[in-house]
Amino acid sequence: MDAEYQIDKRQLRDSFSRAAADYDALAVLQQEIGRRLLERLDLIKLQPQRILDVGCGTGRLTKELSTRYPKAELIGLDIAHGMLQQARGKPGLFSRWRNKRRFVCADAESLPLTNNSVDMIFSNVTIQWVQDLDRTLAEFQRVLKPEGLLMFTTFGPDTLTELRQAWAAVDDKVHVNAFLDMHDIGDALVRSKVADPVMDSETITLTYRDPKTLMRELKGIGAHNVTAGRNRGLTGKQSLTKLLQAYEQFRLSDGTLPASYEVVYGHAWGSNITQRADGDGSIAIPLHTIQRRR
Repeated sequence: MDAEYQIDKRQLRDSFSRAAADYDALAVLQQEIGRRLLERLDLIKLQPQRILDVGCGTGRLTKELSTRYPKAELIGLDIAHGMLQQARGKPGLFSRWRNKRRFVCADAESLPLTNNSVDMIFSNVTIQWVQDLDRTLAEFQRVLKPEGLLMFTTFGPDTLTELRQAWAAVDDKVHVNAFLDMHDIGDALVRSKVADPVMDSETITLTYRDPKTLMRELKGIGAHNVTAGRNRGLTGKQSLTKLLQAYEQFRLSDGTLPASYEVVYGHAWGSNITQRADGDGSIAIPLHTIQRRR
């Protein structure tokens, strides 16, 4: 990814921390995607002892996972301290007494966990905020137990395409975060040596009265532009007027303006496979590691 589209980690951390108090009231889309990801667990027979919720935010889904798997230890991890302050207020006294939920402020690209230490990694719309996807997925594979489950969602490149096109009619600056293609994420999963990766996607469209409402919402949940190449100054009145005019081309017959989100779903399994490339380019895989998953 071009340097101007690289995520500014400090800006990311500060942005989500500032948004933490109002996040749950505004993040309707993120909550819906998380609900759909949780539903996919209905199809998987797994009773994890330890679950890592990467990018747990305010802990809303951490709590849902705790309800679904009451015997499991839950570790909620987020880069934004403000989010974790909100999350720590969610568990009840009984959960705190039993020490079933813990929250850790850390970066997904450098997990503070030992090898093969978790049975499930759950991550909802988080990995689009990492700088190095290969490093992040390698960390997931490292801490995930063999036969452990990785479940995640992220956003694809068609996310906020209307807003991106409208800004392109104003200037050539970076105004919208960049998102990786589903196939590139799939290739990164293969490189990380997790087992049996599966990817799919869908488009969810929200509608607004005007682009200002959309942009206020993005800022309100901390998901506005945090790229290194973002405009550091205030958006001028003239540029904003041009943006509003350019967005009008997308107005629907009911009078609303759409904001499209390409939602990418992925799951894979932990693996203890050690691959060795032979001279003819073939791969040798130990026979004992091959088994059918249900």
